[in-house]
Amino acid sequence: MDELKRLLHDLIGLTENEYQIFYNRLERKEYKAKTLVIKEGRKAKDLYFIESGFFRTFKNIEGKEFTTYFSCDKQFITVFDSFIYQTPSLEFLEAIEDSMVYKVSFESLTQLYKEYPNFEKFGRVLAEQNHLCAQQRALTMQTKSAKKKYLDFIKNYDKKIVLRAPQYQIASFLGIAAESLSRIRKEVTIS
Repeated sequence: MDELKRLLHDLIGLTENEYQIFYNRLERKEYKAKTLVIKEGRKAKDLYFIESGFFRTFKNIEGKEFTTYFSCDKQFITVFDSFIYQTPSLEFLEAIEDSMVYKVSFESLTQLYKEYPNFEKFGRVLAEQNHLCAQQRALTMQTKSAKKKYLDFIKNYDKKIVLRAPQYQIASFLGIAAESLSRIRKEVTIS
C-alpha cells in the first residue's frame, strides 16, 4: 500500500489524513488468472489499483476478442466509460494472471469528490490520462505501420506487459495479424 500512498501523493498531493480516509474505503481483493472481473453488459462499479498482477480490457465481436487496454502493477484499471457514466459495460475486464488489487466503489469515490478537492483532482487527472492514452492510441492505429506500432508498444508500455501478454492479445491491441506480429518480433530485440 505504500506504492498507492506515494502515487497519490505524487499525483495530487494527497495528505496523510486524506489518504487514511481513502484507505478506509478500499477493499482488498484477489483474482485468479483468466477471471472476468467485469463482464460486458454489467456496470463497472469499482475502480481498481493493481498492487500486483496484470489485467486487460477487451471487446468480443462475433466471437473474436479485441484487446483495448493493458494495465499492471501500480496502475489503475476499470472499464472507464461504464464506471464514469454508470452504464452497462461494452467491454470485459479480465485478470490475465493471478492478481491482487484494492478497489474503491463509484459511490465512495463520488462522495470523496464532494468532500475533498484533492479527490476531485484525482478524478480529473485519471480522466485526462485516460483521454490522452486513447487519443494517442487512435493516432498510432491510423498513422503507423505494424512495425512502428510494435516499437511504440515496447517503448511506451510496462516491460511486464510487453514480455508477458500473450502474443494474440498484443496483436489485437495493435490492430495487426498475429502472424505479422510474430515476424516483427523476430526482427526486434527487446532490451
